[in-house]
Amino acid sequence: MTFWRQPLDRDRIFIPFGIVHIIEERCKGCGFCVEFCPQDRLMMSERTNSKGYHPPEVTEHADCVNCGLCALLCPDFAIYVEDGGLVSPDRIDPVHRKEE
Repeated sequence: MTFWRQPLDRDRIFIPFGIVHIIEERCKGCGFCVEFCPQDRLMMSERTNSKGYHPPEVTEHADCVNCGLCALLCPDFAIYVEDGGLVSPDRIDPVHRKEE
């Protein structure tokens, strides 16, 4: 089901934007950041660091909402999120709830 209506205050709604930085040499490849990213913007890379672990890589910077969960969960402090400011969305999509 698609909705054609948009909020009347859409020009006043801003979404936070984050830039993810990964320090690959600190990473042990635990995968916590990949598993718990709410936007699924991280994935494990095919390359290895000097320790032999596969660090994560960012798939798309544009969808990061600057929640900081990846940095909070990283046991090695190998990832941090830089504030990229606020972005006005082109279109606001409603959250669909699962009907049981």
